[in-house]
Order: sequence, then structure tokens, then C-alpha cells
Amino acid sequence: MCAEHKNLKWTLMLLFLGGIFCSTYKVDYDQQHICAVKGSSVAILCSFYYPSEEKVQSVLWGHERNNIYHGPFIYDSELNNITSRFHYIGNKHHNCSFKIHQVEHSDAGEYTFRFITDSEKGKWTGKPGSTLKIVNLTMIVTKPSEKETMKEGDTVNVTCVNSCDDGRKRSSEFIWFKDGESIIEGPVLHLINMSYTNSGNYTCSLKTHTGTTSGVKHIDVEYGPKNTSVSVKPSAEVDAGNNVTLICSSHANPPVENYTWYKIYDNNIIAIGQKLEHHFKEVTQGDNGQYFCRAANKHGSQNSSVVTLKVEGKNMMKTFSDMFFVEALVKHGFVFILGNTYQRLTYYCYFCCHTSHCSHSCCHQKVSCIYTITLLYTK
Repeated sequence: MCAEHKNLKWTLMLLFLGGIFCSTYKVDYDQQHICAVKGSSVAILCSFYYPSEEKVQSVLWGHERNNIYHGPFIYDSELNNITSRFHYIGNKHHNCSFKIHQVEHSDAGEYTFRFITDSEKGKWTGKPGSTLKIVNLTMIVTKPSEKETMKEGDTVNVTCVNSCDDGRKRSSEFIWFKDGESIIEGPVLHLINMSYTNSGNYTCSLKTHTGTTSGVKHIDVEYGPKNTSVSVKPSAEVDAGNNVTLICSSHANPPVENYTWYKIYDNNIIAIGQKLEHHFKEVTQGDNGQYFCRAANKHGSQNSSVVTLKVEGKNMMKTFSDMFFVEALVKHGFVFILGNTYQRLTYYCYFCCHTSHCSHSCCHQKVSCIYTITLLYTK
């Protein structure tokens, strides 16, 4: 009998205490700790309680950087000082939920809800509050090897990571962007058998919040020369005596390191220069022929297509080795074959010193003349 009386006493006490709690002030936060990605929106869900005979006059939200009892507050229903990023989505009854749009790192910290009723003692702050953590989306690049460079043919995986995910209850959905354009959805971006077209700036975002952009990961795919070609200025068909420039162009990453110019002569390929541009000063018929260039970097080389240089005009000759002017005659006609302007040629000729005392008596017949000769032409 005593035991039954004792149990009844405890039951009545619990009911009494429950009634007290229902009549007192209280704030319940749905989550004590909240994690959000920079740029996303986050809601702090909460409920509040007060004696039923009282009426709520004002609701406020505070941040730990300020006094949680006296403010200033980031939201005050009486002042209506809400900013565009902070929205009170509750009411003055029992819902005290609060939403922050486009969260920034400066928004991190503890948030507390405070309400004031029409009672003299009806001022209450829910302490401890709800603590907000702000993180950035990050990207992890996985390569076949630890080498710094990526080249054509390599396969690379890029994973978007939200450190707020716990791997069980929460798993984010992602969308990928290349140079600002959306390309694919999913946590991992697979770049298989890469080409130069895969080079660019990559970012990832939460699918539900496209403003939650990660940092930029620049993918730089290296490759050997491509689209190698030759251009001729002013033209591939010119009159003798004009200047001509052959220009080699090519796309490569890293840029072309070596250029080599070749001339196809008498079924042979002869190297004639190693610069981006090959210049001819006062072209002659000896410069007629087919030319091409080769561009090379550490990943390979590529030849251009062949261009044909055609020089037109009538020839006269001038020696440069010792500044003799030579009237060159071949016994059997005015025909000369010049492989290129740097070849040493032997002719049987008549020559005369270019002096004021020049006379026929100073000339020597059938002398073997070996000179570096270029041809000048006039129409």
C-alpha cells in the first residue's frame, strides 16, 4: 500500500513539472551544428515556447560577434532592419526559423534567437544557439603519375568535394563547368585520352546552388606542333630583285622551341635555316624551288606542306667575294645552273677589273673563276 502511494506521488510530481515547463520560456534548435558551402543558402530551424497567457511582441536573431542580449542584432522585427541576405521565415507564435542566403565565411559562428513578450519578465534568449560552419568546395585531381605536366593521351579524374558531407546521411550532387559553361553532372569529372581541346578552367558547384562555385582548376594539356604551315610575303611569285620572307606558323604547347627550313633541290632535302622566318634579300632565279618548315617542341615535331617559290626576270651577274664585276660567258651559250646562292661554281669566263684604267689588255681569257655568285635580274 505504501509502495503504491509512493508511485502515485512521483507521477503527480512529474505531471506538475511538465506543466511548469509548458508554462516557461524555451528555445529549441533543430541542429546545434550546421555546415554550409560558401555561396549556398542555409536555414536555421528552431521552435520557441512561452506561457500561453502571454503575447510575443518582438523576435530577434543575434550573432556571436555582438552581445546576444542587447545587440545589435542581425534581425529585429521591431526595427525591420533585415538585409537582403537575412530572412526571418518564422512567426510570432512558435516558429523561429531563420534563413541566410549566399552565405559567406564571415557568417560563420553561433546564432541565437531572442524573443520578448508583453510580460515584464518575458525576455528570453535561447542559449546555447546554433553554430554555423562555412566551407569551400574543393577539387582533387588524380593523375596516372605524379608528374607536373599533362599531355595528350593522358587520363585525368577530377573529384568535387563538399567537406560538409558525412558520406552516409548526406551526399551532395554536383555540376561541372568548363570556362563558365556547364558540361556534366556528377561528383567526378573523367577526362579520358585528353587532347588539347580539354585545356581550360574547370569549376564545380552544388547542383541545387549554382552559386556555390569551387576554386578554379586550370587543366593545361601539352602537345606537339599542330597545323604547321608556311606563308609567303609578299607573294610566292615575285620578280627578281625583290625581298621575300617565308614564315612558319604552328600551334604547340609548350610553344615551338625549334624551327628548321628546308629546300627540296634535285631530289635532295637541304636545311637552309633555323628561325621562325627565312628571309631572301633580292631573290634570284637560283632561289626558285620548293620549301617547307619543321616545327618542334619536347613532345614532337611536324612538317608543313610544301610551298613553291617562283622568281621571274632576266639575269645579270655580280661577284661579291672580291667586288669584281664579271661578264660571264660560257663558250656554248648563256646558260647557268645554280643550286643555291651559297654554292661555289666554276666558270670559264672573261672578266675585267672594275677600275678607271680598265682596258681589254688587262683581261685574261679562259681563266677559271671560282666565286660566290648571286644573280641580279631586270625585265
